[in-house]
Amino acid sequence: MRGEETSADNPFERPTVSQPDPTDSILEGPSNESESSAQALLAAIVESSDDAIISKSIHGIITSWNRSAERLFGYTPKEAIGQHISLIIPDDRLVEEDTIIGNIREGRKIEHYETVRRHKNGTLLDISLTVSPIRDSHGAIIGASKLARDISERKRDAERQVLLLREMNHRIKNIFAVVNAVIGLSERNATSTKDLATDLRARTNALAIAHELTLPTVGASAVRSEDTTIFALVRALFAAHRANGVERVSIRGNNFLLQGHSLTSLALLLHEFSTNAVKYGALSSIHGRVEIEVHNHEMLLLTWTEIGGPSVTPNKTSGFGSQLERATINSLGGSVEREWNPAGLIIKLTIPSNALGGAPTSPTS
Repeated sequence: MRGEETSADNPFERPTVSQPDPTDSILEGPSNESESSAQALLAAIVESSDDAIISKSIHGIITSWNRSAERLFGYTPKEAIGQHISLIIPDDRLVEEDTIIGNIREGRKIEHYETVRRHKNGTLLDISLTVSPIRDSHGAIIGASKLARDISERKRDAERQVLLLREMNHRIKNIFAVVNAVIGLSERNATSTKDLATDLRARTNALAIAHELTLPTVGASAVRSEDTTIFALVRALFAAHRANGVERVSIRGNNFLLQGHSLTSLALLLHEFSTNAVKYGALSSIHGRVEIEVHNHEMLLLTWTEIGGPSVTPNKTSGFGSQLERATINSLGGSVEREWNPAGLIIKLTIPSNALGGAPTSPTS
């Protein structure tokens, strides 16, 4: 969590032996030429460090401010030196400074304390602090040196990972729920274990294709599901129906973005339509094809037209596929109509646009 300690123990209350700090020697003053050279080297190291290094008096007044501190917090040395360290502390974190100074007075070093500090422009920064006592030549504590490291990106990465895990957990639960429903209906309608296995294999493959289309991506600034369109879904589901490079299932009209549950549901519906077309309709003939047309405003209207197949007649029985179709359409608040034309079956699927979780894209044909 932002600003919380990373261990069960309060880092302010953990006594440690004070470690040497570059600013210790700088503040003590040179005693000879060799020490002066060493001090100049340490000063150069501090100035060139990628971490913000700040020194302050025991009263919290800033006494040194390196280039990385300027980059991190936005203040120049001229603006920062002489100011109280509260310059970079958010109001709700001011109590931390009293605790830090209290530990420094006792000679305790604070290591890798994760907190929040404020940039000159008001932006809040996630940082990791290490604060060490500064002693004079007699060993008396006269101030503190603070090393601050920006961990904002690391925090964002951690938040993205948590979001990704939650999203995947939610998606997997949804998939298992659909699979359980499919198995339950299959059990009541199967005529043989072979038919059961064949049907389940085909339907879970359709679910797998839909799942792959919505695999989340982790970008530089967000974790999100890929926006998948109905065109992309149709082309993925029916890729196996290409014949000699010719698409036997085509789609045109208004493309539409799909998300989550709606994508899975449409994948199952289209799979049921195609299964029947392969068994009894246009896709059972080498010359047959299916044309899909999509129109979307407040309602999505998908028209499935079979061409070049055998004559079809209404199905008098209601099998598992029909039951699954009804359950899926009901879950989306939609409806379906069939026209049993001699030239080929026409299916008209209507679904409220807000049930699909997406938005129209530019028309495509």
